[in-house]
Amino acid sequence: MPNLLDTFELKDLKLKNRIVMPPMCQYSVEAKDGIPNDWHYTHYTSRAVGGTGLIIIEMTDVEPDGRITDYDLGIWSDEHVPAFKRIIESCQSYGAKVGIQIAHAGRKAEDAEVPVSSSALQFSDRYNQPRELTTEEVKEMVGKFESAFARAVAAGVDTIEIHGAHGYLIQQFQSPLTNKRTDQYGEDLALFGVEVIQAARRVMPESMPLILRLSAVEYAEGGYNIEDSVKLAQRYKEAGVDIIHVSSGGESTSGPASAGPGYQLDLAHAIRRDVQIPTIAVGRLEDPELADQAIRDGKADLAAIGRGMLRSPYWANEASIQLGGEPLTPKQYERGYGLRK
Repeated sequence: MPNLLDTFELKDLKLKNRIVMPPMCQYSVEAKDGIPNDWHYTHYTSRAVGGTGLIIIEMTDVEPDGRITDYDLGIWSDEHVPAFKRIIESCQSYGAKVGIQIAHAGRKAEDAEVPVSSSALQFSDRYNQPRELTTEEVKEMVGKFESAFARAVAAGVDTIEIHGAHGYLIQQFQSPLTNKRTDQYGEDLALFGVEVIQAARRVMPESMPLILRLSAVEYAEGGYNIEDSVKLAQRYKEAGVDIIHVSSGGESTSGPASAGPGYQLDLAHAIRRDVQIPTIAVGRLEDPELADQAIRDGKADLAAIGRGMLRSPYWANEASIQLGGEPLTPKQYERGYGLRK
């Protein structure tokens, strides 16, 4: 079996190791225009210097009212492309591959005066009351996703991730907790997600793999469970998804009974095994030995390190050394490891 430091190849995506920086919102857009700035450039480039195989840029939204907050990234216009391109090319120059997570927050858009959702159900008293999208507006939303995917391709990404987890718009459609519609998108809870995937495949090169992040369980009575997620993942695979990034929760204010190290590994394994699709595991995997063992045991194909990578931009490099591998940082830092005088 492969290990954390081994290469990974799928279609034209070739990773130097199986370490992933997952999307983590920075809430740092200063002008509220959705355009990444110098903070984002430094944040992502430093993880590339640190040896990360795949960097997935944080949740980037298809329209202004699709953001969690007004300080989040967006890609709803061509004006956004150059700033993303600068970050992507910088990370790629250090050997990292770069993806971007395309999303819409739906009823969890905190700064939207009137958020939109699958149904007019408020997430909690802390959030504004959403309105239900009309059938025609759902179709228009698919078009907004398609335009965002096209801009991501123009910015030079190596892969794209669709955000279908954590209680945001796609999950609001695929969850029986939040989708009470009576139209075609209520009759088939996976339909909106399927159409967004199909939109991505229309504008992405066939050789570019498509990732979808999925909350595998909802931790709520009446929500879906891992058996349902396996069926969802199968539908999404048939629509054009190549990798499932397995997380959990989102449409409930409750969570798992325990969230210790590797608490979501069995979810990633179930989808990998039953759907026969590569998976990214995430969730308290900052111990390199645990992340490595997850790959060796076949629980997942890639390991995403969130909080650990926020604490250390060179997490991948330190993990490699701990696991007996070579330093992953550029040659300018070789003296730090006694490799040159």
